[in-house]
Amino acid sequence: MLQFIYSQLIRLLLPFILLRLWWQGRQAPELRRNWQQRLGFVPRTNGTVVWVHAVSVGETIAAAPMVERLLARNPDITILMTAMTDTGLTQAMKMFGNQAQYAYAPYDTPGSIRRFLNRANPGILVIMETEIWPNMIRQSRSRGVPVFLVNARLSGRSARGYERVKSLVAPIMRSISWVAAQAEKDAERFRRIGVAASKVTVTGSVKFDVDIPEAVRETSRELKASFSSRPVWIAGSTHEGEEAQLLEAHRQLLNSHPDALLILVPRHPERFESVTEKVSKQAFSLARRSRSEDPSSADVYLGDTMGELMMLYGVSDVAFVGGSLIERGGHNPLEPAGWGIPVISGPHVFNFETIYQRLVDDRGVVIVSGSDDLFQHLLTLFDDVDERQASGQRALSVVNKNRGALDKVVDGIIERV
Repeated sequence: MLQFIYSQLIRLLLPFILLRLWWQGRQAPELRRNWQQRLGFVPRTNGTVVWVHAVSVGETIAAAPMVERLLARNPDITILMTAMTDTGLTQAMKMFGNQAQYAYAPYDTPGSIRRFLNRANPGILVIMETEIWPNMIRQSRSRGVPVFLVNARLSGRSARGYERVKSLVAPIMRSISWVAAQAEKDAERFRRIGVAASKVTVTGSVKFDVDIPEAVRETSRELKASFSSRPVWIAGSTHEGEEAQLLEAHRQLLNSHPDALLILVPRHPERFESVTEKVSKQAFSLARRSRSEDPSSADVYLGDTMGELMMLYGVSDVAFVGGSLIERGGHNPLEPAGWGIPVISGPHVFNFETIYQRLVDDRGVVIVSGSDDLFQHLLTLFDDVDERQASGQRALSVVNKNRGALDKVVDGIIERV
């Protein structure tokens, strides 16, 4: 009954969801392209199809090494990458080119999922992290499609929410063939909401298996050379409510290091223009990467391009990871850690609690509470080269000693197919 009520509610909301998509498309026209795919009208796919669903950019990047290993182990399979966001799909296309096929994920109405499954005809569904869509999972299983939840995480907050509707969630959880959890905490939470213990394995996070391609390293070296010897810090994946604090910290830093450069990378491309206005209103000189503007004399370099955050981390001396000064839950700190640079974050990191805990335990991250605290840590790191290098090496050490989840995940998928 609850499943029926959920499906009817989604059907009722669908016109408003489509209207919102059209409205957002005024400023981001790419959102209106291929909108029919969101209703399940995707190109037909032949062969042995592995459907890999990643909601957005972060999950898509995390899926990349897994997809590459699956293709290397079985080159005859067809990878179908789906995402809910245009940025996630664009990132997938940039990474895989003609090695995969691409589509927007269908909205979770019974009809949209049915049409998608009829056309895509997947043999396996691999869901990255915690995208729990009832109709997607249950209809896939009803057709005999194994459903794998990999790199799976479940925060305490989310688990408590699912437990409040356990009568709806438990049947969905029972439809999942395998959960490859990031940590024992995550595994226990999945078991609590209905996944059988025999279907849950702690593999670790595939994000520790971060791999920086040589092409990205080369682009990073070239850009870094253009900065000369300027002290550079980056604020990556920032959200509304954070830029003002970051700019205040940068203003204080400029008093001690007048040649310091802040690379500011908003999480969502639709905010590029509004962030540009914020920077300009505070009288900082600004250069925009999308316009190939020279950052040599700028106070702030706006990373308003897609798919370059990893490269921009590499040109920086210190990294702040956004989504953490507000209650957004944080973003992936292992990308800057993989470069061996110091990592700073705000306190709200519940989306990556296991990763952050390991970084905190080994002093591979500094947690700050606001702009003043951030400024003080930036000042310390820029004034003390030895500490800056040591902090970066501690972060990299955490990455290196936790590698190995990727092999476990790929082996687990192949064993269960």
